[in-house]
Amino acid sequence: MLECDITYEIEDLEEFFDENKITEFTNFILKEEYGDEYYKNDYYLSLLIANDKIIKEINKEYRNKDCTTDVISFAYNETENVGPMNIMGDIIISIEKVKEQAKEYGHSEEREFYYVFCHGILHLLGYDHIEKEDKKIMREREEKILKNFNYKRD
Repeated sequence: MLECDITYEIEDLEEFFDENKITEFTNFILKEEYGDEYYKNDYYLSLLIANDKIIKEINKEYRNKDCTTDVISFAYNETENVGPMNIMGDIIISIEKVKEQAKEYGHSEEREFYYVFCHGILHLLGYDHIEKEDKKIMREREEKILKNFNYKRD
């Protein structure tokens, strides 16, 4: 099973998020990735919901990029597969970027949040999008997960 530690750096966001649904979504992705192997392990994930200022500071300090971004993932295990590792890593999401991108792409803030969160989880599981083929694989995986969890594009 999964333990998901969610921290809010912005007041009054608790109402915006359904922590049970976030945990359910994460479990769904892990089951999709690991199949029956999923049930042999316990997982831990830390999620920080932040604003642009906080994510920009983190991006600059840890990635030497002086800009905002929608999501940053820090995997505790940098190998191809998390496998039996219990601690997945940290995900930081900018709620301001989520809202901005939802408007830009013409879908709900909730759908955009789950897209960005899915993107972060897949990074923790070893997916990347630096190479063109890897990007294609990751995007297809994201869309399949969101569709199967009933977050189709609006």
